[in-house]
Amino acid sequence: MNPQHIKILHIDSNNPILWEQLEQAGFINEADYKSSKEDVEAKIHGYHGIVIRSRFDIDQQFLDKAVSLQFIARVGAGLESIDCDYAEAKGVRLIAAPEGNRNAVGEQALGMLLSLFNNLNKADREIRSGQWIREGNRGYELDGKTVGIIGYGNMGKAFAKKLRGFDVEVLCYDIKPFVGDANAKQVTLAELQQRADVVSLHTPHTPETHRMVNADFINAFSKPFWIINTARGKSVVTKDLADALQSGKILGAALDVLEYEKSSFEQLFTTDIPAEFQFLLDSDNVLLTPHIAGWTFESHQRLAQVIVDKIITLYACFDDKVR
Repeated sequence: MNPQHIKILHIDSNNPILWEQLEQAGFINEADYKSSKEDVEAKIHGYHGIVIRSRFDIDQQFLDKAVSLQFIARVGAGLESIDCDYAEAKGVRLIAAPEGNRNAVGEQALGMLLSLFNNLNKADREIRSGQWIREGNRGYELDGKTVGIIGYGNMGKAFAKKLRGFDVEVLCYDIKPFVGDANAKQVTLAELQQRADVVSLHTPHTPETHRMVNADFINAFSKPFWIINTARGKSVVTKDLADALQSGKILGAALDVLEYEKSSFEQLFTTDIPAEFQFLLDSDNVLLTPHIAGWTFESHQRLAQVIVDKIITLYACFDDKVR
């Protein structure tokens, strides 16, 4: 299929190489970064592809109007903003780029863990306010700990790879069998909960992972532990996390994603801040960042390159089938 006949609508801005390389390959690019979802729906019938990030969900109503759509490309790791089953039933190919930012996510998870263990952010704030507190900032060493990774796909494997320079045992749990490797031993969830000192989440948002980290999940751990979440905010019940921090069952939390965040990354709250989140804000053993794991200058380019390559490969495959 000749790319010169393929019209692609970009509804979010991305690294310029995505647009430029698609154009060089012969695709027809058009952009609409501001129209409402309803306005985009009204014209989507005229496009063969759409490139998105997170501006709005691609649901059944949208897909029913996208009568010419051949692919949806999300410049990111997950596809949860798309009704994937319905899209695939209509013959629409789904493209994502989890390999594009996995290194950045692995580095962020490690950085957050080391900062949490050594009170780096707390100590920095204290110094800036004129306090010199050494004993109150005595930290922990990562060596000798057992790190449990839940979700051992692109992101989980990247984090495990970063841990190779430490004297740690790395366990992984995943719903898929036989995903363990030289960097992590695959175990049951029960064994991970029995042995882990640190838990790092690297799961997509699915019905199974929605509110997965709740009181029952937390209390199933045999010893107090630290938790890192660079995956999806709705996997953690904030109130149960706050209760566990208060009781000492969770020793510290590093959260790059929050239960309250919107898929379009708008501001967190337009009303009063929930009490449990205020507790996190006031806690010295909680580290918060605004969904920036995977949001590096390098990953910005790499994500775009992965998407370009996959779109070009998709149409090369179409050509091969025609031949």
